[in-house]
Amino acid sequence: MHSSNHIIKFADDTTVVDNLSLNVDKTKEMFVDFRRTRRDHSPLHIDGSTVEIVKSTKFLGVHLAEDLTWPLNTSTITKKAQQRLYFLRRLRKAHLPPPILTTFYRGTIESSCITAWFGNCTASDRKSLQRVVRTAEKIIGASLPTITDIYTTRCIRKANSIVDDHTHPSHTLFTLLPSGKRYRSIRALTSRLCNSFFPQAIRLFNNQSLV
Repeated sequence: MHSSNHIIKFADDTTVVDNLSLNVDKTKEMFVDFRRTRRDHSPLHIDGSTVEIVKSTKFLGVHLAEDLTWPLNTSTITKKAQQRLYFLRRLRKAHLPPPILTTFYRGTIESSCITAWFGNCTASDRKSLQRVVRTAEKIIGASLPTITDIYTTRCIRKANSIVDDHTHPSHTLFTLLPSGKRYRSIRALTSRLCNSFFPQAIRLFNNQSLV
């Protein structure tokens, strides 16, 4: 590694910065701009080549759209899950017991990175995802957590790991109130921010304290 490189620890994947050699053909540029008056953005040029501007891109298995909506991501996840249900049916026909089928479901079908996008999914998107869960339940012959329960559990698990790690960049977003029992809410002026991970996680923490 070059001596001037540095590693970003909390990136979703280990990221080495500086002295990178970019493949311009594989590099994409996406603008996320919610200003009322949008301006034309000048294209990015690298080594004399223009970087392609896209309206959506895939990053670590998640489809990101320029308006930060999730229909494309949800439809892709649903399609893949339905394809993998075929293998779950094959395992069922091989008379594997429900615990093994459940393990296969959780490892290959259950939605990943759900904390990043589920909060802002539409009701229609959530119904599509839940239909996959119901189908898997019928195949396995056992009850499974709903898609909302999966999201809630993973939100709390992720938030707990951030709270316990004082070196995490987002640790300071979880600030206890003087009572020491509830966390200070994050002010959100848009539903997009209100439904994103950090405000949702704090609400889940605070709701737990009321139980």
